[in-house]
Amino acid sequence: MYDLKYSEISSILKKQLSDFQYESKLSEYGIVVQIGDGIARSFGLNSAFCGELVEFHTGIKGIVLNLEKDYVSIVLLNHSKDIKEGDMIKRTGKTCSIKVGKGMLGRVIDILGNPIDGKGEIVGPLFEMPLERKAPGVIYREPVKEPLQTGIKFIDSMIPIGRGQRELIIGDRQTGKTTIAIDTIINQKEFFETDKPVYCIYVAICQKGSTIARIAKVLEEKGAMHYTVIIAAKASDPASIQVFAPFSGTSIGEYFRDTGHSSLVVYDDLSKQAVSYREISLLLRRSPGREAYPGDVFYLHSRLLERSAKIIEDQKMAKQMNDIPESIKKYVKGGGSLTALPIIETQSGDVSSYIPTNVISITDGQIFLEKNLFHSGVRPAINESISVSRVGGSAQIKSMRKISGTLKIDQAQFRELESFSQFGSELDPTTMNIIQKGKRNIEILKQAPHNPYNISDQIAIIYAGTKNFLKNIPIEKISSFEKEYLFYLNEKHKNLLDSLKNGLFDETSASILENVALELSEKYLSS
Repeated sequence: MYDLKYSEISSILKKQLSDFQYESKLSEYGIVVQIGDGIARSFGLNSAFCGELVEFHTGIKGIVLNLEKDYVSIVLLNHSKDIKEGDMIKRTGKTCSIKVGKGMLGRVIDILGNPIDGKGEIVGPLFEMPLERKAPGVIYREPVKEPLQTGIKFIDSMIPIGRGQRELIIGDRQTGKTTIAIDTIINQKEFFETDKPVYCIYVAICQKGSTIARIAKVLEEKGAMHYTVIIAAKASDPASIQVFAPFSGTSIGEYFRDTGHSSLVVYDDLSKQAVSYREISLLLRRSPGREAYPGDVFYLHSRLLERSAKIIEDQKMAKQMNDIPESIKKYVKGGGSLTALPIIETQSGDVSSYIPTNVISITDGQIFLEKNLFHSGVRPAINESISVSRVGGSAQIKSMRKISGTLKIDQAQFRELESFSQFGSELDPTTMNIIQKGKRNIEILKQAPHNPYNISDQIAIIYAGTKNFLKNIPIEKISSFEKEYLFYLNEKHKNLLDSLKNGLFDETSASILENVALELSEKYLSS
């Protein structure tokens, strides 16, 4: 505990509050008695509540986190160099909030909604949304059944994501986690002009400014920035900024969700948020637990991710949801969704450490990226045996569900038998067939970054793989075959692809795909 010198406090108070009544002033104002490491301790603020936004006389804002017997501990939302002992703090009487609106789309902002991209002020109507808010209750939720297509063949076929789902992306550093999230955002361009657009929020936590600028440039070049908001919590920002950045992103996503739209929020990444939260908690003298994380680090992530949901269609019921801000109450509609893609970084592929196990238990599935696969050229480097979507086929369109049902089983068999082939012993024809088919499917599932496939092209090429139409094509020519195959279908059978996109797959569709695949495969066999 800190030993406060009450004689010093008394002299400070006499100087600062000489013209005011002592008790009434202390309930609304406080005096800084200690400052450092982004934490301010204040005497006074007797009526402050945990999570309240307070303001220093310099205009810097902070959030009350600890209410002790002798003082209040405040975490600063800016650097503390302009604050010194004896400075006055005043209550605001409200929790931390962010102003949100469609004018934010296409912008890079900080956690309080201020633009930092040099493009001027945000225009259009803005509505105040709290950073912290109760998750929607069970009666306001609907089952996840509408697909959120990522444009990544591996995911849309085997680990489908639905609107309102929380799907964890987990793996070691430099294995392509951010690329999957960015590709998912890029793929939503296809739906932006439809009646079901997906508004995207990318939350960069503890990342270099150059990395954030590069991501913004990629999204701009791919035509995805006009429906995306980037929240930047740079590595040079205080730890408090890293902790509250995901809550800002969720608040923006909730605005779109509550007004009847679909939204997608990417947290990149929550392991860095947990480290920042540990730093703040240790500075606040909270008791450390496993791996020195505070006991409530699970609650930090659960209360964040539980806010993602698919909301019921009934507008009247939707208006009765928990803690709807007054600013948007009249605009609330049913049927909106908030999908979360949290990212967690592992150390040497260890998914059993504290933070990964916490987030795995909260989410509705995980996409596990493996370093060995990445370095062997399999990209995206997804390990399909541990990756899972707990929503499953209900988040796929009918045509994709029909043709990809056996793909995951086929690949699991291939992984199991592949190790035997390395011993060089003779294998029976059935085993060799499974291995050769699995190798060709791996080639089909490979994909260049920032190059999402539309769903009809995915169905066409995956059907060719699952039915083993490519068994006679050399593995090194599969990529060339795929390009020509899809080009031919887009040129000659556009109606077929349109019907696949709408979920229709019948015997005629299967016959056309088989004939085209076999016809083109003969060309690659003879070349």
